[in-house]
Amino acid sequence: MKLNFEDIKKLIPQRYPYIMIDRVTELDPGKSVVAIKNVTGNEEYFLGHFPDVAIMPGTVIIEAMAQAAIIIVASYDRKKRKSKKKPLYYLGSVKARFYKPVYPGDQLKIEVKADKLLEKGGYASARAFVGKELVSEGTIVYIKK
Repeated sequence: MKLNFEDIKKLIPQRYPYIMIDRVTELDPGKSVVAIKNVTGNEEYFLGHFPDVAIMPGTVIIEAMAQAAIIIVASYDRKKRKSKKKPLYYLGSVKARFYKPVYPGDQLKIEVKADKLLEKGGYASARAFVGKELVSEGTIVYIKK
């Protein structure tokens, strides 16, 4: 399954300027997702990170991974949910490693796999690539309210 930007907005609670996913190229609800973030020099965080050499902050990469994880859960829950109210998701913890910087002009490919789905949260494994190079990977624990 593929999702465009408007489809993504229906699943995640974030809004401009904090939506970190531009499109989804693969989705298996409740199991995995492959998402794309096109990194542009117009992103507000580049004003201070860093003024002389723009590098995408690690926290923003983690946020993109977390939003991709929300898409896995929200697309799965949507089929079962009786209420139209969208749940909120909170990051419980993150363990991440960063291997290479991400610059404006790069396209970040985010692969997330749901390791464990629970009624009130879950665990996910995430990896981010630029081209074929792994730039970051981590484990995300989230809480759903």
